[in-house]
Amino acid sequence: MKVIIDNGHGKDTLGKRSPVWADGSQLFEWRYAREIAVILEQELVRRGIDAVRIVPEDTDISLRERCNRVNKLCAKVGAKNCLLVSIHCNAAGNAGKPMQARGWSVFVGLNASQNSKSLATLFSTSAEAQGLKVRVSSPNQRYWAQNLAMCRDTKCPAVLTENLFMDNEQDCKLLLSNEGKQKIVKTHVQAILDYISMV
Repeated sequence: MKVIIDNGHGKDTLGKRSPVWADGSQLFEWRYAREIAVILEQELVRRGIDAVRIVPEDTDISLRERCNRVNKLCAKVGAKNCLLVSIHCNAAGNAGKPMQARGWSVFVGLNASQNSKSLATLFSTSAEAQGLKVRVSSPNQRYWAQNLAMCRDTKCPAVLTENLFMDNEQDCKLLLSNEGKQKIVKTHVQAILDYISMV
């Protein structure tokens, strides 16, 4: 199984950052997603999993190009032999102000395959096992479905993770901590391993 990791936004994307907290700390989504993606890739490779990041650049890479990179890999090794995870941090507002929304969530496309839904469910279970507050669309559906290009326009099972809210101080402080980073990485690693053992 080839695990394809998307870092999400680049440093040129406007916004996509937390407020500056009283202690001077601030989270930049592009930097955080890349840090988690690098650690995730290294951990999967250490475990013998074929993992690759499709966006080594720090700059913005268009959704179309990112989807094309995924689909080229799918064409090379077979879509059924790939899975995609796109890593993000959530935000409840867009003005850089502290917000109240909290929690971790996972998304699939509106056209999601059963494999994508199964992968998303495994991610929710893994996040809960790490003690993260998981946001779900309903008690019987542990993921959200939206019209997301990375999930909609790619050929393989795909999920997009929103790793807590960067504009909520409690969530953001957890994200920035070593403990929080370990929880986010472990959530991704375990869900991916569980999926690989299932298919």
